[in-house]
Amino acid sequence: MRPTLKMEKRLVTPRRVMLAVSILSIALALLAIAFVFIEYGVDPLYAYTEIFVGSFGSVYGLSETIVKAIPLILCGVGLTVAFKALVWNIGAEGQLLMGAIAATGIALYVFPDAPPIVVIPSMFATGFLSGALWGVIPAILKAKLRAYEVITTLMMNYIASNLVDYLVYGPWKGLKEWGFPYTDKFSPSASLPVLPPLIPGMSHRIHYPTLILALTLAVVIYVLVMKTKLGYEIRVTGENPDAAKYAGMSYFKTVLLAMLISGGAAGLAGVGEVAGVHYRLRYARGISPGYGFIAIIVAWLGRLNPLAIIPSSLLFGGLLVGGDAIQVSLGLPVAAIGIFNGVILFFVVGAELLTRYKITLEWGRGG
Repeated sequence: MRPTLKMEKRLVTPRRVMLAVSILSIALALLAIAFVFIEYGVDPLYAYTEIFVGSFGSVYGLSETIVKAIPLILCGVGLTVAFKALVWNIGAEGQLLMGAIAATGIALYVFPDAPPIVVIPSMFATGFLSGALWGVIPAILKAKLRAYEVITTLMMNYIASNLVDYLVYGPWKGLKEWGFPYTDKFSPSASLPVLPPLIPGMSHRIHYPTLILALTLAVVIYVLVMKTKLGYEIRVTGENPDAAKYAGMSYFKTVLLAMLISGGAAGLAGVGEVAGVHYRLRYARGISPGYGFIAIIVAWLGRLNPLAIIPSSLLFGGLLVGGDAIQVSLGLPVAAIGIFNGVILFFVVGAELLTRYKITLEWGRGG
């Protein structure tokens, strides 16, 4: 008698299985990361406690977690649409930066003296359109020329990043920034308001217009994907492109719309960062510490469910805040946070196998 593994494709994946797989993947990732802490001579239990306390154990930590979760929700929700259509958009980072550039142009050069009711909607509208355009370009290349979108979207991240750096070091460099690569500060009318202090006298950076927009978009995208004709076409195109073509669905239109929505959502995140957090355009890494890339993990951990993106984003927002805390308290290098995110992505994507296939152990006689 010898054991053999049998893999059988699931027709429908029960929700309890998806939930269990998500929890299992995070648990295994944390176990693997524990060995990284041990290699650095750090007690893993102490490190995880510091991360949790730093991100969720205080009002300030919780508020910073929410601030970092906002762009993750927007980018992650957008990515679910692209991934559902089987378009591997790795370019949310660049689409976010293009949204930030567009919002800065509106705030500083188009409507520098306009009232908030004019400038803020204009910033969000142009930010969405800029991110959408940055997503549509690789969509056209994929649909018409069969260019591999992983490469094109990834390369466009570098173009957007260098464009931001060119602007803040060059023509848009602020006159009052004392040599720093920043633009001039936005006027109060172009700055997003924040929630009242959670504790009297304690300031925070929760820009509630973008938070409301992110939560609303998660609900809207869920309805779009699950309840509308366009959402059905997106899902069918992703699950079975041949069946979609046979049914008369336009592959070009579906891919184009999926990337337009995906890029536009990331562009909104860029608007929130420059108008609600920094109040100016900074160098690329100063605007985003990699939100567009982290959102890929967020989307997969949420199993491409727009509503599940919200708790997933809070988790990774907390990891970003807690990661900053342990860098200071434990003396870990900046690269350690990148290792954490990479390990989690590895286990989350690897666990996807368990949601698509039922794996059983069978015993049979050896030959």
